[in-house]
Amino acid sequence: MTGKTSRQKSGPRSRKNGPEMSLRLHLANLVLRLFEKPHLTRATPQEQRKAFERKARFLFHPPRGTVFYWQHLKRPSGSLHLQWVQPAKAPHRGVILYFHGGGYVFGSARTHRAMLAKLGSLAGCKACLPDYRLAPEHPFPAALEDAQASYHDLLCQGYQPENIVLGGDSAGGGLALALLHSLLSQGQASPAGIFCFSPLTDLTFSGLSLHSNARSDVVLPLVRARDVGQMYLREHDPSDPHVSPLFGAFTGAPPVFLTVGDREILLDDTRRMVEIFERDGVDIVCDIRRNHPHVWPILGGWLPEARASLRDTATFVRRVLDVAGDLTAETLPPDAG
Repeated sequence: MTGKTSRQKSGPRSRKNGPEMSLRLHLANLVLRLFEKPHLTRATPQEQRKAFERKARFLFHPPRGTVFYWQHLKRPSGSLHLQWVQPAKAPHRGVILYFHGGGYVFGSARTHRAMLAKLGSLAGCKACLPDYRLAPEHPFPAALEDAQASYHDLLCQGYQPENIVLGGDSAGGGLALALLHSLLSQGQASPAGIFCFSPLTDLTFSGLSLHSNARSDVVLPLVRARDVGQMYLREHDPSDPHVSPLFGAFTGAPPVFLTVGDREILLDDTRRMVEIFERDGVDIVCDIRRNHPHVWPILGGWLPEARASLRDTATFVRRVLDVAGDLTAETLPPDAG
């Protein structure tokens, strides 16, 4: 991996000189700054949902042979829809339980399933993406309740905790970490590991990078951060670790892999989360990527840096699932871009 890396068990270490940015990464940053950031600045949640679904259908394509199917959980609050992703080759019993991003107000299993198809193909396991309830229609604790229900349903299906890896991006990364905190605080069995892309971990919005990177972030507009947080929180305490895992306790947590771009406004959400994991004695790897945009792995269909990060993540997933084999020379399927 390139970027700055720390691992609690072997002491902090860093790599300052990563590979040169590809032309496609330069182009992606330009396009995101010119079009995506202005859209997120002005669009309503309903407009963001429609636009993201449309872009995902056009831009994000799974490897050939991927099978998608839905599972429906009947609950008092209504049905919870789970999108299952079955790669063409997934020999391992393990499963990635993945929570999509979108600031708790947009995004869906459909917008992220192509990325999980690529990751699952590399890691050799299935993925399950809950369509958790979104704010402002369904504020906290709706998303966390759906995350908890998804995890416990996997256990009911016969998956052991050591067969499950949690994952998420942006708000979904925060949700995955909040679920982990909830499991640990209740003394329940924790999963084999957890990974997050550019996670939102602090809804008090106290990180210095929110302001220092406000101009350099090519995706997220600072002016909308608190609005989105308020839609999810309503009157709830933003320092509650069930919404801001940065304030949680993680002693006994499984291995963690976090990655974030160095120009993101959420950079400090990751850096300070690393400090919490190190404080609690958790095996933590943090990869900070130079000039990478928010949640770049979703662009794995055509961005080489995204494919590299998916390979790194797959290596982590296979390590915590204790899958034999080394992925260092493995590549995405040919049709994955």
